[in-house]
Amino acid sequence: MNSKDFFQKVYKVVKMIPSGRVSTYGLIAKYLGSEKSSRVVGYAMNASHQNSDIPAHRVVNRVGLLTGKHHFSGTTLMQNLLESEGIKIQNDRVLNFKKVVWDPSKELD
Repeated sequence: MNSKDFFQKVYKVVKMIPSGRVSTYGLIAKYLGSEKSSRVVGYAMNASHQNSDIPAHRVVNRVGLLTGKHHFSGTTLMQNLLESEGIKIQNDRVLNFKKVVWDPSKELD
């Protein structure tokens, strides 16, 4: 599978993350059967900013850090988008992370 195909699969999953929830690079990679490809999921998120219908702001790292925030225009856009969906952020980290994390392997299978 080439990276373009993988990116499209990532985008399909990311579009299913419900508003008010977040997922992680690793959970998405695992769901796609490519457990060691969380970094490639990150690359897909970085490239997704050309397509406004992909809610890339809902993808964070494995402990809830907003590691992709520098790929959004403005320094607080990712945080603002998450907060507008009811997710609380403090010091670039999702509060109550375990309560709002969305695992596609548990939700979609």
